Amino acid sequence: MNSSLSELQEAAVQFAKAGGNSTLKHFQKSFQLEFKEDQSPVTNADREAESIIREKIRAQFPGHGIIGEEFGTENEDSDVVWVLDPIDGTQSFIHGVPFYTTLIGVLINNKPEIGVIYAPALDEIVSAATGLGCMFNGESVQVRACTSLKDATFLTTEVTTFANYGFDKGLQELLKSTKLHRTWGDAYGHMMVAIGRADIMIDPILSIWDAAALLPILEESGGSYTDIFGNKTIETGNAVSTNKDLAPQIISIFEKHK
Repeated sequence: MNSSLSELQEAAVQFAKAGGNSTLKHFQKSFQLEFKEDQSPVTNADREAESIIREKIRAQFPGHGIIGEEFGTENEDSDVVWVLDPIDGTQSFIHGVPFYTTLIGVLINNKPEIGVIYAPALDEIVSAATGLGCMFNGESVQVRACTSLKDATFLTTEVTTFANYGFDKGLQELLKSTKLHRTWGDAYGHMMVAIGRADIMIDPILSIWDAAALLPILEESGGSYTDIFGNKTIETGNAVSTNKDLAPQIISIFEKHK
């Protein structure tokens, strides 16, 4: 790898903005809606944004790998692999809700080292690289101090999904244990934890393109990003973003109901 982490982070920020901003010509306007085989929605805005980001990666970093939600993988054996979700929160996008985001994660030797979450409709962006801290709209940020679940604000995307994956008992205990819960979800929920607006965000199901950006962002903001059982990974299909005081309390709840 010839590029430094800071150079790759800067490029990731610019690529996320380029892809994300392309969605604004469709947001709350006209777009083409389809459904994939798994019945998840996709629009022409998703595909246009990913195409823009891929073109920029190929032009600036030829030979780097790419994993994208809409167009699959290329050069995935490269030491540097860009992981793309052009619109995370497509349901928000198609309903005209501005909490959707564009995600870019960068894996270096299979380890998540750089993450960007860009909310184009809100013009909010958070980015991080290992050892370089976490920045929100140009300012350094940290997770919020909260040591007890009874004082915590808990976010998720939708509560019904927990039951589908066997996590409903843990969810019900967490709902009773926390001060407030809201469904400001998808990657925007993880972003809210990283910048100190909320204390817990849990996804019972997510893919690598949802997760790759999140781990470095939460770690560099002083937080914790693991799966529901405490493993630091982007590959087990679920995630807990929180601070280091609350993480063991949350994990113990789900372990108890395993």
